[in-house]
Amino acid sequence: MFNKSEVFVMEMNFKSIILDNKIDMAFLNDLLNKPLPFTPSEKLFWDDPHISKGMLEAHLNPDIDLASRKPETIEKTVKNLIDSMNLKPGDKILDLGCGPGLYCKHFSQLGFKVTGLDYSKRSIEYAKKDALIKALDIEYKYMNYLDMEYLNEFNAIILIFGDLCVLSNKDRDLLLKKIHKALKPDGYFAFDVSTRIHRSKYGIKNRWHISDGGFWRPGLHMVLENGFDYPKENIYLDQYIVIEESGKVSVYRNWFQDYSLEVIVDVLNNCEFKLKTVLSDLTGKSYEKNSEWMGIIAHTI
Repeated sequence: MFNKSEVFVMEMNFKSIILDNKIDMAFLNDLLNKPLPFTPSEKLFWDDPHISKGMLEAHLNPDIDLASRKPETIEKTVKNLIDSMNLKPGDKILDLGCGPGLYCKHFSQLGFKVTGLDYSKRSIEYAKKDALIKALDIEYKYMNYLDMEYLNEFNAIILIFGDLCVLSNKDRDLLLKKIHKALKPDGYFAFDVSTRIHRSKYGIKNRWHISDGGFWRPGLHMVLENGFDYPKENIYLDQYIVIEESGKVSVYRNWFQDYSLEVIVDVLNNCEFKLKTVLSDLTGKSYEKNSEWMGIIAHTI
């Protein structure tokens, strides 16, 4: 699963990894060492011309749950959120990390006033074109939702497919305060988070492959994929070191923080939210303690 909010990339040139015409194994080993939780790198990469194309294709692929969930899951989620948050046509909804607008489209077609924010220019451009074709009145903005500034504007805000999990505690609390500020009195906030059951099922990946064109690069390249677990913090990292034929090296880090129900309740309370409903997912499936995900619906205090 790739989340688009907090995946960082660190780029180095070929000279950094070559010493006296040999691979600097010590330097490469340093890249493979376990970093501190949420160690940032240089920049976000969602607007990379090649990677953003692959991400959009993943969003729009109806057969996989990778960048977005499958169409039937999205439809069930929208229906459940409308019922669970007591929404009615004309209410204003904000979709954070909206991607190409898959949820926004459904809400708009059902009569809601929708705004979508995303940090991928390619996804936002696609969403705007799709809304124009379908004659949907949706406002899309290309921006980092950590920078949003709304005041008492929305009846409901959604953050779907684990986007809260990719944030450090500092950024998470900043976002929750901005969400609270953006909601009208008694507004609702719906989101989902992964649990440790999810990681125990899929495990930590340590592998490599060579590709002549793939998700990361259009040409010949090698990918060293390794994972790190931080059990005390309930954090794990998927890291991808991409070495191109030209010698350019890039390190991509995808951080995730898992949550228990007790922790998420404390986090919400500290940011002036109260838990309304906990589910196994946002389609409405009843909560079970061994669920890989928790669907959370909260409202402002």
